[in-house]
Amino acid sequence: MNPADAFTLAIEAASFTPPADIRADGTLHRFAPTGRRGDDAGWYVLHLDGVPAGAFGCWRTGYVENWCAKRESELTPAERRQFAKRVAEMRRQREAEQARRQADAATAALARLDAAPPAGDHPYLQRKAVRAYGIRVEGAALLVPMRTSDGKLHSLQTITPDGTKRFMHGGRVRGCYFAIGRPNGALIVCEGFATGATIHEATGQAVAVAFNAGNLEPVARALRAKFPCASILIAGDDDHRTAGNPGRTAAEQAALSVGGIAVLPLFPVPRAAEATDFNDLAAACGLQAVRAAFTEILEVA
Repeated sequence: MNPADAFTLAIEAASFTPPADIRADGTLHRFAPTGRRGDDAGWYVLHLDGVPAGAFGCWRTGYVENWCAKRESELTPAERRQFAKRVAEMRRQREAEQARRQADAATAALARLDAAPPAGDHPYLQRKAVRAYGIRVEGAALLVPMRTSDGKLHSLQTITPDGTKRFMHGGRVRGCYFAIGRPNGALIVCEGFATGATIHEATGQAVAVAFNAGNLEPVARALRAKFPCASILIAGDDDHRTAGNPGRTAAEQAALSVGGIAVLPLFPVPRAAEATDFNDLAAACGLQAVRAAFTEILEVA
């Protein structure tokens, strides 16, 4: 099998749709990892001179895989040095392209946010029974700013009336959050905007919306660095119908990483299958149930 075909099979083995034409010129190229038109989150680099080697991945998921036509145990010392040099160069290319994509997204996000009016009686906010807290609206979609702990705007999350959520192409997610309220000794980190708004309304505490379970720990770490003396609570989703309960697992890991406390919603029995977060708890049992989940922990904290 020729190296380009083997490289293509490696991309397929990682559950990505490989590009139809692999260009082995040692420079970074984009492709659609889902196979959908307009999706350019995939990237690859391939060298065919010497020992064929390359790398590929997906900016959206953060996946990265280095590839070599020979097993590491089969490489000579000289080939091993060449492969390490190429891995470092491919990393530089990937990081430079990612920085460019994120800078472009941040510029576009600022322009969109400046042009968007404040969100009013948006259907999503009405359905979730929460206030807007400074988010804006663009057409039918809500715009939720995504900032780092220094206040810099990096990207936007859009939320449509039916609750569909999307991030900007190329925009940074890791470590970005949307802040509700001002810290006063305690900070609560959660996944979604409606969940964060509900928790703030129930407790009066400052909330950081991390947007997804995988970003709970990066946001918690950023807030710990900014507020070293604050008590940090991680309000996790209880994904009781999903294998491994990723919401609970991520919340507990994030809490452990910053010396914080994980807090999960406690639902009455029988429990609706779709009930997983604190907004769902408020809908089922009222804000007082959300407040009760945090009261004792906040008093101890």
